[in-house]
Amino acid sequence: MSNEPGLTSRAVGCLLGAAVGDALGGATEGWSPAQIVDRWGGWVEGIVSPYYADWQTARPIAPYHKGDGHITDDTLMTHLMVEVYAQARAHLTAYDMAQRFVPLMLSEQVWIPELEKEALPLQRVFLAEKYMALRLHWGHADPREAGVGNAVNCGAAMYIAPVGIVNAADPDAAYAEALDVAGAHQSSYGREAAGVMAACVAAAARPGASVDDVIDAALRLAKDGTRGAIEAVTEAAAGVSHWAEAVESGVLRAAMRPFDTVGENYRDQGLGARRPSRLHSIEELPIALAMLVISKGEWRDAVLGGVNYGRDSDSIASMAGAIAGTLGGRDVVPTDLASTVSTASRTDLVAPGVRLAEVTAEIRAADRARRDAADAALRELTER
Repeated sequence: MSNEPGLTSRAVGCLLGAAVGDALGGATEGWSPAQIVDRWGGWVEGIVSPYYADWQTARPIAPYHKGDGHITDDTLMTHLMVEVYAQARAHLTAYDMAQRFVPLMLSEQVWIPELEKEALPLQRVFLAEKYMALRLHWGHADPREAGVGNAVNCGAAMYIAPVGIVNAADPDAAYAEALDVAGAHQSSYGREAAGVMAACVAAAARPGASVDDVIDAALRLAKDGTRGAIEAVTEAAAGVSHWAEAVESGVLRAAMRPFDTVGENYRDQGLGARRPSRLHSIEELPIALAMLVISKGEWRDAVLGGVNYGRDSDSIASMAGAIAGTLGGRDVVPTDLASTVSTASRTDLVAPGVRLAEVTAEIRAADRARRDAADAALRELTER
């Protein structure tokens, strides 16, 4: 556990842990464990160079500079979510995505490490995330259902961690708020994963929380294929002693396979990929939770497991890093890695967590005042 276990430490640990995991996993994204070992001469255990030296033109990487400690769109979108909370100073709904989040995507230039230039976030995100701008800004869809019709992926889950911090120690509230927010972006099991991911962060923020507490919250709240996948994959993880064993043996992938729509060829998906279903799940969150189980919540091992799993490794490592960072606080994220990623990405990775903690305290104070007023009114009603 962190030596600074308060809200600020948990918020910084969450966002910093997610960002560093994202940067480490960016280099290995899309590749298999065998390809990772072959390219880097063994497991990746820190910051590495891009898969291709000529990343500017090499397909399927171009034009993104993945590796070398660069954060990806996962972190860019997470930081936008913090900015939305700072603007709203309140719990968020799908309408905040339409009225605040998408305008930031379309108007606020930021440094994008993978492009090595300042650009709009919209210019970095993929089509499933651009769909949100299409539906909300140009299509004027009802924000609560704008995600219907989008590809079902981890798009919302990858940046939803701030919702868990704002609802720290209250997984049920985090789940409900995240489902509302994510409705503007995702449907089906993509939206469900966002709710569960936020709940996991909120559960991890409770003083004295353990990995078991996080998994219990996930299983209690998750529905349909998402619950089935988390149960199957974490059960498989319980019998594994180290992430390398899990990755090399393929035991986690085997447990995930019945729930996954992407298929074995990650870069050449079939017609059933990313379609709505009550039977399926995104892969990223269950695998991240499995790595937490295997590592017993230790940040480095949870993240490295996600990095070397491959496939959507940046999102897996980012989710695992967010939850482990929340469990232990900012001190569990290695200072050398955090500093190197921050410098390489030209991005302050601590300030967003500090800002989120400040806004969270304000929001929760307003919650208490509102609850106290409602309880006082109820007492007056029942005492008559």
